[in-house]
Amino acid sequence: MKIPLEPPSRNSFIEKLIKEGDLEKISLFFSSSFGPYDSKGRYSHWDKVRHLAPPEGLSSEFYWHAIKTARTQIAQSLPFKDKSGRPITFSIPDMVMRDILWISENATGAIAADPKISDQKTKQTFIINSLIEESISSSQLEGASTTRRVAKEMIRTGRSPVNTSEKMIVNNYRAMKFVKEYVHDELTESMIFQLHRILTEGTLKGEDANKAGVYRGDNDDIGVYSNDDVLLHRPPVASELPKRLKLVCDFVNDKSDDNKTYIPPVIKAIIVHFMIGYDHPFVDGNGRTARVLFYWLMAKEGYWLMEYLSISRVLKKAPSQYVHAYLHTETDQNDTTYFIIHQLDVIKAAIEELHVYLASKTDQLKKAQLALAGSALKGKLNYRQIEVLKNAIKNPGAEYTIKSHQTSHGVAYQTSRTDLLALADEFGLLKKSKLGLKDIFVAPRNLRDLIREYG
Repeated sequence: MKIPLEPPSRNSFIEKLIKEGDLEKISLFFSSSFGPYDSKGRYSHWDKVRHLAPPEGLSSEFYWHAIKTARTQIAQSLPFKDKSGRPITFSIPDMVMRDILWISENATGAIAADPKISDQKTKQTFIINSLIEESISSSQLEGASTTRRVAKEMIRTGRSPVNTSEKMIVNNYRAMKFVKEYVHDELTESMIFQLHRILTEGTLKGEDANKAGVYRGDNDDIGVYSNDDVLLHRPPVASELPKRLKLVCDFVNDKSDDNKTYIPPVIKAIIVHFMIGYDHPFVDGNGRTARVLFYWLMAKEGYWLMEYLSISRVLKKAPSQYVHAYLHTETDQNDTTYFIIHQLDVIKAAIEELHVYLASKTDQLKKAQLALAGSALKGKLNYRQIEVLKNAIKNPGAEYTIKSHQTSHGVAYQTSRTDLLALADEFGLLKKSKLGLKDIFVAPRNLRDLIREYG
């Protein structure tokens, strides 16, 4: 991976333009003929603009600086500075505002939610599924190699992780549940440290083993590298971290002296995500910490649908775009708008994926209902038992335990036990066997026939 080329100096270009004395071009440059986007409506970096065809009669450099001037006019400063003391900025051009409004409408309940996630009986099941999905994908972004099937089985059955990859996933799941307890509280350094301890428990090795929940030190050689060992980012020195993390907390808690401008909640959550990644306060686990804090702040601000989304699942599909969103910001005068636009696109994609997932679940439900329609079982099963049958029809030979059913639906142990025993002993739809002292319930391959023939 290559670091994007830094834009040419704006001041030098203006001096050159004035020196050439072309009044028509000078007038055009300072006019309002250009906006913050390129001709195709993209918030492009110089590294891309320099390869585009500029408007007729203009150079690529002229085109870039005209676009950049329009961006500068709408830019706002944040209460943060980079490691060299230069301000970090953001802007909300029209298309960003459009995306903010779309996400607000689709993630805060302003429009009717799908009945499966607004129904209190099934809501908990969907939240648990999303927590598991985000835990897996976020950990895989950081190098965990466990398959999704194995990871889900581990979390649902409650078995102990057997390697570092599995520990990362379990830790991420615990961390997502941890921050849900603090949605009505202010962000503190202590909370971030505890979050990091949970995320990295048992995964830090060697001399880093005792650095969970503490700042990295001056002797920790921390840098962000690409897969081909190119240094992409060197974070601020360790001695600045307490001050920098306090600024993040003050920003979230609306206590910053420089935080006088209203910032939409989704933008604020994205900026916190960016700053944790930029500052890299810990020896490891910074990305996971940043993403969990993003979820926490979105939930705190009332974006309830975020509980059902996995942004890391979307990020994992194109990890290089995630990295470039950071690099474009850092190489273009700390303009976080690049990162904001990327994250807004990720959130929108996650919401759209949720709709596809819900459509799939609806299809599964219809198939299960069709299977039950002509059976004496109709009306005798609760929604959790129907969920098991939906999964079992789709996955012959699948195994279920009282613990996995309990975790999947967030119910008491006895409720879970009653559900599965009824499916096996009363209705004869699952095969029950013993593994040591544990009951195992298996989906038979002729389940559709058993449902149809019941009674």
